[in-house]
Order: sequence, then structure tokens, then C-alpha cells
Amino acid sequence: MRALITGAGGFVGRYLTEALSARGASVAATGDHAAPDWCAAHRGVTWDRLDVRDVDAVERVVGEHAPDAIFHLAAQSFVPESLARPRETFDVNVFGTLSLCQGLQRLRARGIDPTVVITSSAEVYGAVSPDAVPIDEHRPTNPRNPYAASKVAQEALGLSAWHAWGARCVIARAFNHIGPGQSPRFVVPAFARRLAEIAVGGDRVLMVGNLESIRDFTDVRDVARAYVLLAERGAPGEIYNVCSGHAYAIKDVLRELILLARVGVEVREDASRLRPSDTPILVGSNAKLRAATGWEPEYRLERTLEEVYAYERARLVSA
Repeated sequence: MRALITGAGGFVGRYLTEALSARGASVAATGDHAAPDWCAAHRGVTWDRLDVRDVDAVERVVGEHAPDAIFHLAAQSFVPESLARPRETFDVNVFGTLSLCQGLQRLRARGIDPTVVITSSAEVYGAVSPDAVPIDEHRPTNPRNPYAASKVAQEALGLSAWHAWGARCVIARAFNHIGPGQSPRFVVPAFARRLAEIAVGGDRVLMVGNLESIRDFTDVRDVARAYVLLAERGAPGEIYNVCSGHAYAIKDVLRELILLARVGVEVREDASRLRPSDTPILVGSNAKLRAATGWEPEYRLERTLEEVYAYERARLVSA
């Protein structure tokens, strides 16, 4: 497989690059810039600077590599950032996807017709009642923040490109995914980093937001593998949940991390960390993904949390 990844320098992009390389794929990576550590870790991978909002640049880069599959990861993916900067979120997530679809429309005349895995988010489902989980792909979308709204629009563009132009777009609706190296803007690495600081003698107060939320966590390596399988076996014009199918309360995840850190902490609620539009429960069904690809998650949550904490502790010690 010849693969091209947009937004390859991000959290998932790094693991996806490794998953593709391990399968013998030829990988071209794109993004705003390639960090030196990324290039050192992925020798042999071609890097192109690309602003996905520039349709001419998209056409040029995709045309040069003529990939069999494109993994469209480039996005603004942090919900609080979308609340503060909704226009910028739409600019990247929606118009970046539109530029990609337009570029593919132009390239079909040259015989370049890759499968495109568009990575969406379970945030599109919004708030659901506990008796409505696990959520399957037939559940109507109900976005509750600008990020989720941008993902609904992104999905619609991919599906319309399939119906109107024959662009072979497959939608991957990813639920929460975690792993070593994720930005501490997200809840699990934020907890792990703070606990690592406490473990080496820091202030024992841990400020938290809503610990009652229930989420469906999947290891990022399992998510990357699901994306590869969807490129190989997913049906164009279809939507697939990418999730573990298991429900985890945030308070239980925190408790597991505290046990791993072996420290005493004082947990305090910080009102500034509470979202006005938080979704109480978000747990998915992966039955459609399993049936189409044979995918199954390989990493248990306990192992992933152990590796996330070890990563944050090692990063702190080395710093």
C-alpha cells in the first residue's frame, strides 16, 4: 500500500505511521511542519509541508505521491479550543476536508483514486441517555460544541464527495483514545503528568473537572490499526465507530492512575475545568467495525494507563 497521512505529526499520526510501516506500506506524511524528533523516529518516511486548506497544494502533494489510501487526520481536535476559537476550528476541520475532496475530484482524471479514511469523532453524537448506549452508527448526530459541529460537517462533505464525485471516502468515528505521548490538554495524560509531579515531591493537591463522566477509551495503537483496516476493507460511503465498547467512569480511571503512582493526593474540584455542554456518557458499539474488518482491541485499559503514567514519569525525570 502507498499511504499518505495528513496531520501526521499529531498524536495519532505518529502511531498510524508506525502501524503502516510495520505492514510494509510506503508512507508519505504531511503537516504544518515536521519536528526533529518525529523525523528521527520515522526514517524512510517522506515528509511534505502541507496546509490542507490549500486545494492547489493538496492536489500537488497527492498527485506527486499517487497514494492507494489517504488518512485524513489533520484537524483541530481539542473541544475547549473550539469553544474559544470556533472559526479557526471550522477553517481547519471543514474547509481542510473540502479542499481534500476538491483535490481528489481533479485528480480522478489522472487515474488517482485513493480510498480516503476521514477521521471523525464520537462527539458528533452529543448527549444520550444511559439506556441508549452502546451507541451505534444509526444514532442521529446531536453536536453540543463547535468541534462536534465541525465534525458533522466534515462527515457530510466526505459522504457527499462519495455520492457526487465517486471519492471513496470512509468515515471513522473515533471515541476517546489514549496512549503514551498524548497532549496533557486531554484528561488522562493530564492526570498522569500531575501525579508524576506529585510522585517526585510536588504539591499533593490535584485539581479536577467532572469525574462522573463515563467514556469509552481505546488505546491509540488499536485505533491506528482500525484505521488501516478500514482503508483496506471499509466500504466507501459508510460510517464506522472505532471504540472499545466498554464504559469507564473518569473517577475510576483517576483511581487507577493514583494506584499506579503510589502517592497520596488531595482531589479538589475546579469549577473552571467544568464544561457547560459536557456529555455525561459516551460509549459506543464496535459491531459494524468488527464485522467489516475483523478488528478487535488488543490493549487493555490497565496496560495503557500504566504506559501513559510511565511515559509521563520518564519525561519528568529526564527533564
